[in-house]
Amino acid sequence: MADKDLLMLESYLDNDCEFGSDDTNFDELDCSDPLAMSSRCDLHEGLRIEVTKEPLSMRSVANVIIALQRLKHTQSVQSTEFTDQELFNIFMENVIEESMTINLKCSQSKSYSMQDKIVQCTLYDKSKKTLVRREETPILLAITLKAGQESNKAWFNLSSFVPPNCTANTKGQPVCLGIVKTNLFLSCTLDNGTPLLGIEEVKDKQSLKSIKENDGMERFLFFRNGSGDSLNTFESVKYPGWFITTSRDDFKPVQMCKQQPTPLQLFTLEDEKVVSQNEI
Repeated sequence: MADKDLLMLESYLDNDCEFGSDDTNFDELDCSDPLAMSSRCDLHEGLRIEVTKEPLSMRSVANVIIALQRLKHTQSVQSTEFTDQELFNIFMENVIEESMTINLKCSQSKSYSMQDKIVQCTLYDKSKKTLVRREETPILLAITLKAGQESNKAWFNLSSFVPPNCTANTKGQPVCLGIVKTNLFLSCTLDNGTPLLGIEEVKDKQSLKSIKENDGMERFLFFRNGSGDSLNTFESVKYPGWFITTSRDDFKPVQMCKQQPTPLQLFTLEDEKVVSQNEI
């Protein structure tokens, strides 16, 4: 199929805008329009082809052919006028390929080693609420700060860990979230069978440099998983499927919530700067 389509495309490029409708299942181009002289040809109402003078790579050409072939065999097109949502759904269902993740079993207990560089930052949820720590309580709150209240936001040391070479590294980047200029760290512990987000003091920070499976320190680890637009989720390593989550309302505690499709689990890192362990 690929060779035939490539030959068809080469023939099209050589003959400008002459397509054979019998071979390609496309409508014949209407090049009677004077605009055809400027490399623009009308098909029928709602559709126009423009031939660019910019050269295309063979990879780009192959991607276009593959996409068109998939759409031709999977869609019954009633009109050339698509809404943005309809076009998005077509591509998601028929063009975007799914990827398969193979989980490997660990032959030994998992271990996580802290990297030297640390990112200092603040955290905002998708609704632009800032994470704030109240001194008198061991909890975080999500608050929409007004002008002049920037000093109230919590600053975090986000420490990354080298993951084990097995199942764990398919979840995301293991990280530890410490509060700047303190010995306090976010943790996920079990209370009456339910994982809860807490703030714990770690007197010996060196104990976090190397964390092993079932050594009691996994509660401080979260899988950070980021997307293309810099949104991040934080999933408990100790209790998979539980994510750091904010509330829709202001001044509500930040907590752990079981996995579900919600923007309340999405965070952006702001005010970022990289420091070494010696600087914290």
